Amino acid sequence: MKKIMGILYIFLLLTFQLFAQSGTKLIGFDASTLGRGGVSIGFFDSPDLMMTNPAGISFLKNSMVDANFSLMVPSLHFSNVLNDVSGKTNYFPMPDISYVADPNSDLTWGVGFFTQGGMGADFSLDNALFVNQNGSYMPQTYHSKLAVMQGGPSVSYKFTPSFSVGLSAQLVYSMLEFQMPYSLSPSIMAGVVNPQTGMTFAQMFAAPQTQGGFGYTEVTAAANMKDLSAVSFTGRIGFAYQVNNKLTLGLTYSLPTPLTYKNGKAAMDMTAQLNDAFGKAVMGYMFQNPSSTQQEAQAAVMQQFSQMGIDLSKGAIDNYNLQVKLKLPQSIGFGAAYQATKDLKLGLDFEWVNWKNAFDKMTIDLSNGSNPNIKTMMGNNGTFEINFPMDWKDVVLVKVGGEYKVNSALTLRAGFAYGNNPVPSSTIFPVFPAIVESHITLGAGYQVTNSVTINAAYELGLNFKETASNPSIIANEYTQSTSQLGTNLFHVSLAWNL
Repeated sequence: MKKIMGILYIFLLLTFQLFAQSGTKLIGFDASTLGRGGVSIGFFDSPDLMMTNPAGISFLKNSMVDANFSLMVPSLHFSNVLNDVSGKTNYFPMPDISYVADPNSDLTWGVGFFTQGGMGADFSLDNALFVNQNGSYMPQTYHSKLAVMQGGPSVSYKFTPSFSVGLSAQLVYSMLEFQMPYSLSPSIMAGVVNPQTGMTFAQMFAAPQTQGGFGYTEVTAAANMKDLSAVSFTGRIGFAYQVNNKLTLGLTYSLPTPLTYKNGKAAMDMTAQLNDAFGKAVMGYMFQNPSSTQQEAQAAVMQQFSQMGIDLSKGAIDNYNLQVKLKLPQSIGFGAAYQATKDLKLGLDFEWVNWKNAFDKMTIDLSNGSNPNIKTMMGNNGTFEINFPMDWKDVVLVKVGGEYKVNSALTLRAGFAYGNNPVPSSTIFPVFPAIVESHITLGAGYQVTNSVTINAAYELGLNFKETASNPSIIANEYTQSTSQLGTNLFHVSLAWNL
């Protein structure tokens, strides 16, 4: 037993290194389950039940160790008025390992560590604000990473030979990164330009140029938010019922999981925005003073900025301490499995995932900023909060699948999973593209010895395309843009009956 726990501990440490990746939320956690579309809640045959329905481990036939490795290869594409490009091809390894003991007694327990999922993307995109002196676009990095790992013990108790109740209590570890031009309404700039009139930077940046403003509907900073990590706890309860020797049923509930990402760093660079504003101010000055040279206009505008408390020699770059709040959703699932013939077994899962109450917004807390220009424009002491809108919708996930035992050694599997896209058109943007709806899976298992079985599966997340609304509430650059995502996933696992 000590050896097994040691292996699990080493695996956890290694996974935290591999787990600095990203990907979409998985529909299953083991190659045998994934081969049949992720059907698991009422299909009592794998330790990955600890992630779906812990009560089901009571009906495993043997103590067992299961080690799974998955490789995700997403395919992304984005287009808007300035871009029509594919995202970088990334390869995301996602390991899992689990152990279940004493399934032949009333009390069964297990422990497992699982890559729960995540999402992310990498693009190099043109943005209308970021141009050089020649007017050529300077491609910007658009990057995201959300990775979630969880693990811990599960217990299941058989109240009768056909009914059990199970509980899982798991530690959740997550990592988060963002890098992209980050746009906000000018209203966030609460600093006062003129104390006598009370005019704010928000009013000046938003006012039409004919009224002495800059005419901006948004202000943008090149943002790089990194080093964020969160530790939390979650749990689930499950019920398993063996109706007869052909039909089994399962019911499960998973708790919502609040995540507070701490110890992050954020670099916010408003240089491009301030340069654009300066250029508009110079043009406005020359229009009002046609006899002035460009150098005279620049000197006059620098003096105007200085009177507003902006020292252009100090730039518009600042570094902040960063904290982000997010939540993983609660879910309710029901599953059934039916032994149709001696060799054919079929299964069905329904799951409701409450994304609406989890990904309604992402709260971003920035603190300890030191650049006086940004403090003056924002009207704060270098500490402020931003609510990033997400407005995701609830998902109903349906999984159907089955397996056919060809002979005593070989089992073939197939399945299909469908869940409606949770991301609304108003908040879709290229580095948070969790929009895949349909998954087709194929798999096989081969019993090498009486104790060892190798399982493999291929999962195709069918390409899905979504067009952003007009307007996008994330940023103007995403208005009526198109994001596409498809995935290829490869799974292999080793099941060892003890």
